[in-house]
Amino acid sequence: MGKGADVERRPLGRTGLDVSPIGFGTFKIGRNEGIKYPDAYALPSEEDAAILLNGILDLGINLIDTAPAYGISESRIGKALASRRDEFVLSSKVGERWVDGTSMYDFTPDAIRESVDESLRRLCTDHLDLLLLHSDGQDEDHRSDDALPELFRELRDSGLTRAIGCSGKTSQGLLSALEWADVIMVEYHLTDESMEQVIRTAADRGVGVIIKKALGSGRHDAAAALGFLLQESPVADAIGSIVIGSRSLDRMQSN
Repeated sequence: MGKGADVERRPLGRTGLDVSPIGFGTFKIGRNEGIKYPDAYALPSEEDAAILLNGILDLGINLIDTAPAYGISESRIGKALASRRDEFVLSSKVGERWVDGTSMYDFTPDAIRESVDESLRRLCTDHLDLLLLHSDGQDEDHRSDDALPELFRELRDSGLTRAIGCSGKTSQGLLSALEWADVIMVEYHLTDESMEQVIRTAADRGVGVIIKKALGSGRHDAAAALGFLLQESPVADAIGSIVIGSRSLDRMQSN
């Protein structure tokens, strides 16, 4: 495929954003420590990361997902794709940072605002398309924090992001997030269908659904996993996009 490849677009809930069925997760271009993948890997060079990112857009993939916790991922996206900012939907997160080999979590309003400002600087843009809460697994704590939804709405209303949501880990936490989120990011794959009802409920309420860890952190065959999600699963029609990562452009094209 060449630049401007004709790839299907799906509406991402009520956000007004249209996304490719497969999105690109940038963890592997920014961080290779503290990983959950079965095999170790080296980070690509900055030049190779730029070639990969531009190649992803040329394939017609228009959802790029990153986070401060993904090491140098945001900086690499900013350097490689600033001139093509209007060609893709940019998703990042707040709540978790990767500092000296350790995940650091801070969900206070000041920390969230500072995180957004730093992400925008690194990404060389004045706005995100999607801002997600990066859950630490304590979703129950976030359910009781009424200030978080209000802060996310404020960030959206100020134009710093077009849509808001939650990348969660528990069904109760994600169901609670449906009260304020435009989008949820949820783990769902061949060997873990526990979030099926959450996905269906989200779609019924007009909340966009993005799937993470669709390949089971590298443990599932890509063709089988993606075929299940996009064609065979009971919630195939509810999925906006599936975020997968790779350091290989050929593999992403195959996917």
